[in-house]
Amino acid sequence: MPRRFFRKFAFKRHEYGEKWFLAPFRHLLHDHRLWSVRRKNVVPAVALGAFFAFMPFPGHPLWAAFAALALRVNIPIAALTTFISNPLTIGPMYFFAYRLGAWLLGVPRKPFAIEMSFEWVTSTFVNIWQPMLLGCLLLGTASALVAYVTLDIVWRSSIGQYKIRKRKQRQDREI
Repeated sequence: MPRRFFRKFAFKRHEYGEKWFLAPFRHLLHDHRLWSVRRKNVVPAVALGAFFAFMPFPGHPLWAAFAALALRVNIPIAALTTFISNPLTIGPMYFFAYRLGAWLLGVPRKPFAIEMSFEWVTSTFVNIWQPMLLGCLLLGTASALVAYVTLDIVWRSSIGQYKIRKRKQRQDREI
């Protein structure tokens, strides 16, 4: 089941290998591991995307795609998984990351509101970046670990159920 689900959204490598903006990476994109929908390529890609979703810098899909290219896992799935952090979830994610980082560093918490502006970065972020970055790294690592273990268990159990069903069908035909 997970393989069929991910295959629906799979990108075709020959379609994207010809795009002009991918020309510098064309020689790297011919590796089948970067596009295949297999457990060994999809599960780490989801974990990688979940990790980069928590990072407090722009361009999550781009960074996840570069990391997936370096680690030889599914590029599109890694990039798409970063959309865990979207305009609705990014505020609570960074708020809890800051709270966790401040608690671990023993820094008194300062009230702040997240805004997507240069003024916010220069006035507020410079004061809270250390606890926020620590919290983002820890929560990103934890979410990657949870995503990896959960999807791996679901994928393996799906394969087991598929094999049991096929074995039962084969036995029913023999009778």
